Amino acid sequence: MKNQQITGHNKKSVVLTLIGIVIMILLTVTKVVPSSTIAGYSVFVGIAFFFITETVDKTRGSESGLRFNTIAVDLKKPGVIIWMLLPSASGIATLVVGNMIFSGEFVAHVMERTSSILSFDKIALLMGQVIIAAFGEEIAYRGFFFGKSSKIFPFWVCAVLSSVAFAAGHIAVGNIGIVTYDIAAVFIDSLIFSVIYQKSENCVISTFSHILGNAISLVAVFVFF
Repeated sequence: MKNQQITGHNKKSVVLTLIGIVIMILLTVTKVVPSSTIAGYSVFVGIAFFFITETVDKTRGSESGLRFNTIAVDLKKPGVIIWMLLPSASGIATLVVGNMIFSGEFVAHVMERTSSILSFDKIALLMGQVIIAAFGEEIAYRGFFFGKSSKIFPFWVCAVLSSVAFAAGHIAVGNIGIVTYDIAAVFIDSLIFSVIYQKSENCVISTFSHILGNAISLVAVFVFF
């Protein structure tokens, strides 16, 4: 745990952060049971605890991990733009390599995994779903899980742990090789989003990257795969 003087409010925030993270992990772990459908609630838990801890800490708007009024400034921070583009490149690379190794089975697996939350036959609705899903995941896993825990523990511990949980939440039934490859790709993207959040201190910025990466991957699937 980082060396720092913990005030009464900070103590409450630390306890709440740990409770929220434990609940998120426990919900995510249920993914190992194929019939389980509650893992997705980890996102709602993360969102709730994000706002709870912000309230307990009496976080000022300029210090919040969710800021719309500083987007332009945050985008100009060193390295942010470059890191924001990486998930788009990794998404294309994941599809290309996955198609080479598993042929069309990889794309079919991803489509099946996301079919319960995405309407692939309705483009306008699909884009809205992509935006909402990415925004929720970024508040939960970057703003809360990673962002709040990184005030307590070292950066890479928080980045790896939050990314393992995030990737585990994307586990789906299928060929073990395809599932492993898919989850590894999600884990890497999550690490990138964590770096983006660390550099920008704003999960709106990591959300932009998340949306762009998902959108480009979807377009690539429709056009090339």
